[in-house]
Amino acid sequence: MVGNESEKGDAMKLVAVTACPTGIAHTYMAAEQLEKTAKKHGHAIKVETQGSMGIENELTQEEIDGADLAIFAVGIPVRNIERFAKIRVLEMPVQDAIKNPESIFAKLG
Repeated sequence: MVGNESEKGDAMKLVAVTACPTGIAHTYMAAEQLEKTAKKHGHAIKVETQGSMGIENELTQEEIDGADLAIFAVGIPVRNIERFAKIRVLEMPVQDAIKNPESIFAKLG
């Protein structure tokens, strides 16, 4: 994870999970948009994808515990959700991460 100072304040360490019912294109499109937008705002992010190929780029408990916030861009329940019990979670439909990722980052403050 790489982060810089954000124009709107301190950089945040973020983790995210993307998942859609079919687990093909939308899962990966959402992950790409979150990574791109986080970088633009100077935030560090690691995105776990949960799709037809199972869990990819799986987040460790250490990464989750060290993050300021978790973003769930999902259309299905997050697998192993208990890992996120001690962290603030911002959840939205996977389509929001694809079509309007800026709106997600506007809510981080």
